[in-house]
Amino acid sequence: QVQLMDAGGGSVQAGGSLTLSCTASGSRFNLASMAWYRQASGNEREWVASAAAGGATAYGDSVKDRFHISRDNAKNTVFLRMNSLKPEDTGVYYCQLYSHYTATPYWGQGTQVTVSS
Repeated sequence: QVQLMDAGGGSVQAGGSLTLSCTASGSRFNLASMAWYRQASGNEREWVASAAAGGATAYGDSVKDRFHISRDNAKNTVFLRMNSLKPEDTGVYYCQLYSHYTATPYWGQGTQVTVSS
């Protein structure tokens, strides 16, 4: 059974930084694609960033040059370093693991990020 544990959310002022982490169990982490999504109140879930099993990364336009995704395969953990935070970055951030074996996405429970102006 795949389980993901998101952590690291909190409240910061605009311009501040936070680092989220997501630790996976029950899956071959090093072969999975990892991603972060976020959902603001009243909005649909939005893709933020991805880190492929081979190491390639990609970012949504709204976070490019401010956020950095990385993964530590030895610790089954993916990180999202968020810099220069803006109030519009506020939302619940979810970690996703995509297993290429089962073609199934798995989700963390989410962690709240609140950025005040």
